[in-house]
Amino acid sequence: MRDVRKDFGFGWPVGSSHDSCCDTRLALPVVAIIGRPNVGKSTLVNRLCKSREAIVHDEPGVTRDRTYQDGYWRDRHFRVVDTGGLVFDDDSEFLPEIREQANLALSEASVAVVIADGQQGLTAADEAIAEWLRGHNVPVLLAVNKCESPEAGLSMAAEFWSLGLGEPHPISAIHGAGTGDLLDQLVDHLPPTEELTGEDPIQLAIVGRPNVGKSSLLNAICGEKRAIVSPIRGTTRDTIDTTIEREGHTWKILDTAGIRRKRSVSYGPEFFGINRSFKAIERSDVCVLVIDALDGVTEQDQRLAGRIEEDGRACVVVVNKWDAIEKDSHTMPAMEKELRAKLYFLDWAPMLFTSALSGQRVQSIFAVAAVAVEQHRRRVSTSVVNEVLQEAVSWRSPPTSRGGRQGRIYYGTQVAVRPPSFTLFVNDPKLFGDTYRRYVERQIREGLGFEGSPLKLFWRGKQQRDAEKDLARQQARGR
Repeated sequence: MRDVRKDFGFGWPVGSSHDSCCDTRLALPVVAIIGRPNVGKSTLVNRLCKSREAIVHDEPGVTRDRTYQDGYWRDRHFRVVDTGGLVFDDDSEFLPEIREQANLALSEASVAVVIADGQQGLTAADEAIAEWLRGHNVPVLLAVNKCESPEAGLSMAAEFWSLGLGEPHPISAIHGAGTGDLLDQLVDHLPPTEELTGEDPIQLAIVGRPNVGKSSLLNAICGEKRAIVSPIRGTTRDTIDTTIEREGHTWKILDTAGIRRKRSVSYGPEFFGINRSFKAIERSDVCVLVIDALDGVTEQDQRLAGRIEEDGRACVVVVNKWDAIEKDSHTMPAMEKELRAKLYFLDWAPMLFTSALSGQRVQSIFAVAAVAVEQHRRRVSTSVVNEVLQEAVSWRSPPTSRGGRQGRIYYGTQVAVRPPSFTLFVNDPKLFGDTYRRYVERQIREGLGFEGSPLKLFWRGKQQRDAEKDLARQQARGR
């Protein structure tokens, strides 16, 4: 498999994920960050959470959906939700949807932090936000950002008393000045943290190129307007995390930005969003690759599928917009055959035909994904692996070189999970070409399953006597 990272032209994203803040799973209180565009909300989120997850760019409207990160201060853990810039006198592109997302953020928040721009001073937009907040029963803290000078900051913040939101706190999100005092006030408003029981959430990343219906699928899954849906490419920019319960499991669903090639993407919010999408694939347990039923498999879909396979993630292929296809009894099998021919390196991934618009088979994704995750984590004993290998060799002998030397498989053993990985000890790896290696992998799948999960096979040369001793030890452990 070629290096699809080079195809996209992006390097590995920088920074660590903040999926969990501690070993014990906690039901964390939520802190909503509110304000008009370009006042520094995402910069403050990154400061509070000690991360670079929130996309920061000198352009209004970069953040659209609500996005979550974990924060910590004074032995208290909490979730910080970043929201888009609020504008109340304009209903143009995305602005009504951004207001709806902010409303949803406030509905689950224990406290709201309102950000204003101290350098611009008090504006009518700030007054409109203050009036809007009075209709919500949520404690509010007022932070006046861009106050780099402590002395000047006090005078800059003073005029914001008139908003009626309590004491204005002068801060500099970019430099950190004043944020400690703000956090001291914030944690005093947080309710007690509850400990959660049960398994860690399964990380499910919804990935695909732009406009295949990822956000619509997320909304259909959650039963609410969790993400903004628009026919405009690049609507989703951040990776959106949502936690729900399905099929007896807790799932953390990661909706991602649509991924395009570098030549189609200028440096800016979309560029950062795509890097976040690659990072979501890396931290996921299972990927849902969304394909547009109307467009079929494109070159971009193939590259994204290659990325999933190369990263060793479990996968379910979801063919969306199935409601828009004229069908008869032969349509689905014919289309599946066509799609799998182009996604040949994901031939192990189950395929579902869904409609996010009508909800058709949407909830079936979880049952199929749960099986894929189980197979991705499954371990098989050495004795069972070797029974499969012996049968494979009996049906088709290893190839023989031109010099008359035949390949021999001494034994195999599973060495890892996530993905399931096997080491095969042979007399000479060079004697086993790609065709026979693929045959062995198919036999392992037919004999052992692993549907929905990639497999890794490592071919190692070993002397026969040493191999026999190792096999005896491996089988003893496997009993």
